Amino acid sequence: MLAQYVYPSLLGLFRIVRHGHRWRAIREREEVGRFECEQGALAALREAYPHARLPARLDRWRFLPQLALVHARASNEDQVHWQVQA
Repeated sequence: MLAQYVYPSLLGLFRIVRHGHRWRAIREREEVGRFECEQGALAALREAYPHARLPARLDRWRFLPQLALVHARASNEDQVHWQVQA
């Protein structure tokens, strides 16, 4: 899961999602645009959907941090050697 801000509204679920070095502004499954900072994405959503009454500050949105993926690295000693029976 990517880092994102989420806000539910009567007009649907609004999200500001980190996508690489940019932020995507999304309503339901529709992308409004991509921005250099999360504040730009917030401004675009508020402008596009004034009736949604989205909070002007991101600290009023729910922040979901990016889940870190744990990668296990196998060494040569961890390899399983199957014995062949004749």
